[in-house]
Amino acid sequence: MVAFVRLRAPLALAGAAVLVLVGPPLLTTGSGNETGTQIPGLRFMVPNTPGGGYDITARTAAKNAEDAELTHNIEVFNLPGAGGTVGLTRLVSEHGNGKLAMSMGLGVVGAVRSNDAPKTLADTTPIARLTEEQDVVVVAKDSPYKTIDDLIGAWKENPGKLPVGGGSSPGGPDHLAPMLMARAAGIAPKDVNYVPFDGGGELLASILGNKVAFGVSGVGEYLDQIKAGELRLLAVTGPERVDGLDAPTLKEAGYDVNFTNWRGIVAPPGLSDSERDKLTRLIEKLHDSPEWQKSMKQNGWDDAFLTGDKFGDFLVAQDKRVVSVLKELGL
Repeated sequence: MVAFVRLRAPLALAGAAVLVLVGPPLLTTGSGNETGTQIPGLRFMVPNTPGGGYDITARTAAKNAEDAELTHNIEVFNLPGAGGTVGLTRLVSEHGNGKLAMSMGLGVVGAVRSNDAPKTLADTTPIARLTEEQDVVVVAKDSPYKTIDDLIGAWKENPGKLPVGGGSSPGGPDHLAPMLMARAAGIAPKDVNYVPFDGGGELLASILGNKVAFGVSGVGEYLDQIKAGELRLLAVTGPERVDGLDAPTLKEAGYDVNFTNWRGIVAPPGLSDSERDKLTRLIEKLHDSPEWQKSMKQNGWDDAFLTGDKFGDFLVAQDKRVVSVLKELGL
């Protein structure tokens, strides 16, 4: 079984605009000058729609960095399309731009493969892996499925008539998790009716509107809706239950699945050593800040911090794993 190494913030989805400045300008330069982390004009690109995991991660990181006075006026903007590969192509085209970074994760790794993208993560400058998290299996509050066994029982009877929605392209985490679920339940992955959405924000409306039978996404993306009772949580995909949530792991429920997702940050190619080091230093200081540590706890994110060449090696390994699992599942 392959375990992949997935993200939320207490930000209302409606507050995520297509192009926003996260937080007010600081009145002073603060500790950023002292720590060498000030990057005037820094922009974070989100390669999918507002409200998804990449979006929440980028906006949380930007706000926390500003609150910790590491830098100021970070602009966060969305450039969705093709599972994140539209944003990736834009990032790679910004050769040498030390004031741009992109929020990304396993979904982009898979989308590069499924879309046969012209640019890959090997064309970027790896900065850091930030977090990992479990996926959740959720249905609308009025769904007939009360338990994970209810859902899988109906799914096995006619896989094609129970569409499952995910916030990633084929090969991404929200696709791989239900495919692994299907195999564990005795359903041929090729028979699964998977409906891809460009991020968890887009997926949410279809789950709430019963346009898909169930959805699979990151715990952090839907924690608010689960706690508010808008979504019914049936199971989590990782090795342990999530604190504060009343749902079994898939393995605990009798389905041999152990799956987690991760998210990180990459930058354009061609950065000078000083530009790469300053951006890495900013993310290192962010990681160590009380603000970020608090956000990780609130969002149900696990710390998975990894920087530089080690993160680059991890990206290469993840690409190989995606290819391997897709072949293993016959997809």
